[in-house]
Amino acid sequence: MLITTTNEIPGHEIEEVYGEVFGLTVRSRNAFSQLGAGLKSIVGGELKGMTKALTESRQQVMDRMVAEAEAKGADAIVAMRFDTSEMGSNWTEICAYGTAVRTKRA
Repeated sequence: MLITTTNEIPGHEIEEVYGEVFGLTVRSRNAFSQLGAGLKSIVGGELKGMTKALTESRQQVMDRMVAEAEAKGADAIVAMRFDTSEMGSNWTEICAYGTAVRTKRA
């Protein structure tokens, strides 16, 4: 699956547009990770546990978005974006979305 943040794919022509596709997850923060992150924020530096969790979450929503696009018959996703939002004090929503299309080489 070709995924791009642009609206067009150089060297390809969009033959059919299948519409918007999503991948979504809502994650809660582990109390121990939050405690560790709070302590780390005092001294500064990367919050490796949080970075790992975000990386895994982004991969999960990408996989879900691709599965939805494949189910529609797409071979590419254009105008792909990530969005995150806080839901309450301990939940984070992570979403990947874009437009599923079928392409051919130009």
